[in-house]
Amino acid sequence: MKKFMDETFLLTNETALNLYEQFAKDMPIIDYHCHLSPKEIYENKKFANLTEAWLEGDHYKWRLLRANGVDEDLITGNADDYEKFLAWSRTVPKAIGNPLYHWTHLELQRFFGITDIFNEKNAPLIWEKANAGLQGEGFGARDFIIKSNVKVVCTTDDPTDTLEYHQLIRDDESFSVKVLPSFRPDQGLEINAEGFLSWVERLGDVSGISITNFDHFLAALEQRIEFFHSLGGRVSDHGINTLLFESATKEEAEAIFEKALHGERVSLEEEKKYKSYTLVFLGKQYAKRNWAMQYHMNVLRNTNTRMFEKIGKDAGFDSMNDGLLANPLKQLLDTLDQEDALPKTVLYSLNPNDNFIIGTMIGNFQGGGIPGKIQFGTAWWYNDQIDGMRDQMRTLANVGLFGQFIGMLTDSRSFLSYTRHEYFRRILCNLIGEWVENGEYPRDMDTLGEIVEGICYKNAQEYFQFV
Repeated sequence: MKKFMDETFLLTNETALNLYEQFAKDMPIIDYHCHLSPKEIYENKKFANLTEAWLEGDHYKWRLLRANGVDEDLITGNADDYEKFLAWSRTVPKAIGNPLYHWTHLELQRFFGITDIFNEKNAPLIWEKANAGLQGEGFGARDFIIKSNVKVVCTTDDPTDTLEYHQLIRDDESFSVKVLPSFRPDQGLEINAEGFLSWVERLGDVSGISITNFDHFLAALEQRIEFFHSLGGRVSDHGINTLLFESATKEEAEAIFEKALHGERVSLEEEKKYKSYTLVFLGKQYAKRNWAMQYHMNVLRNTNTRMFEKIGKDAGFDSMNDGLLANPLKQLLDTLDQEDALPKTVLYSLNPNDNFIIGTMIGNFQGGGIPGKIQFGTAWWYNDQIDGMRDQMRTLANVGLFGQFIGMLTDSRSFLSYTRHEYFRRILCNLIGEWVENGEYPRDMDTLGEIVEGICYKNAQEYFQFV
């Protein structure tokens, strides 16, 4: 029997162990999609205790706590931090088979040197050890990034954000990690949302453009894209719960936007046309600047109305959607491609039933002298566990060019979550090791090493070309 989470953790064969130790383990990290706070990075936020560093804002953990019958006051409420921590210690032992069990122990081991099994019995000692570290030097937000060997962090930023902390970080010579903004214009696409008009007003304020028609709106979006670009932004990100596409002329989109400006609700058909035209416009802007465009698709958000009204969004009440994806995705990509304006694109779906749809779709639009121009994004959210990662990588390998895969991201609000890259790298090396051990690929360590280093870091470095 193997020892719990020792140096061979998730590595079940000799080739996998060699690949991990020689090529994957020490590679830097490019975190090209996360939800970290640039303000907290700039200020090198210090954490009062382990609960603040570990549990605040982490809806992955909140879902398990609720499943364990923990009262909401001990999750998102005003209960004492130590009591929240104890509630987590009672929950984790029951999370057998869940990636959070592994992540919890990896975070304790890598950042705090704590190898004790996390449970209610050991909780007081772990609380004391971790908090002693957090109160000392080298345990701020920046320190966790540096310790994790991160070279680039791409935060998720609304077009109306001032990006003041990105500017401050850029000008801070004491911190060498690039912290770059990602353009997330979701609110500008949700034309029927309650806050759409107030968002348009904010967009006008920050861009200096009085938005009284659709041309003004598009000009303001382009101005903000250029502003993001001036601060090193090279990535956009779109949260598309259900992808819809309906070809539209500019005149149609203008009329629909004008209707919304007057406070009228637009029909579903009109919404589809508005979103489609605007997405195509944005895609062209990204292509013009050699950006990468990301689509995160098929999410069913805020499913629990009572808890949404009580707590708000991003609180652990989202799940997989099952919207049809293939045809609208083909239409959107093809529309851009017909005008030779399809940017580098990374596609994710929260529903693993879409794996082969995405895996085969990306092959339709490759080329242009850009290796892996259209990417099947890494297993995301509920899929970033052992089976989900293996399934995503095996699908990509079966129908695409696995050696050009740009690898892992954190998609997290926690500075401790960089251990997920280690988790991914171990799974990656084990999968490749299995192919080698089964005689499906030669044991050419030079070539294998290039593939592993590429997927862990170098492919993303070449793909995004952050400056």
